[in-house]
Amino acid sequence: MFERGISVEEVRSVLEHGETIENYPEDVPYPSRLMLGWSGSRPIHVVVAENVDANERIVITAYVPDPLQWEGNFKKRTT
Repeated sequence: MFERGISVEEVRSVLEHGETIENYPEDVPYPSRLMLGWSGSRPIHVVVAENVDANERIVITAYVPDPLQWEGNFKKRTT
């Protein structure tokens, strides 16, 4: 995320205020999900795994979605 110019504060904001746009319940070792949030007008996607037993979230990756791969609202992949 640092190489992509995404700050810790932006990731925290997505985790606290963003919305889940895809779920990956079969991921191992923990189920994960793709979240969408905004930093001003810039969309940010964060993939986070949920370790329920330890009450922790593990950030897998954070990136600015490519508008060629996502529809205008960045919630659905283009086909």
